Amino acid sequence: MEVTGEATKWARTSDRGGKVTYHFCPTCGTTVWYQGGPMPEAVAIPVGLFADPNFPPPKFSVWEARKHPWVNIDMDVEHHD
Repeated sequence: MEVTGEATKWARTSDRGGKVTYHFCPTCGTTVWYQGGPMPEAVAIPVGLFADPNFPPPKFSVWEARKHPWVNIDMDVEHHD
């Protein structure tokens, strides 16, 4: 996979000690993609970046223990934390 274009990077250490690097749009600050943590070879793209209302629903949910109390995940998905 190749990601091209300008991005502002910011890295942090995850709760489990892995490095996570976030890549932001330098104009608006939106997270465009991130990589690292327990699956360092994977590239994650936030689903909110896709404007397609027919985008398929998620198959799994992660980090639910740290979600805001007002977030409700009532779908039939795999739950991981």
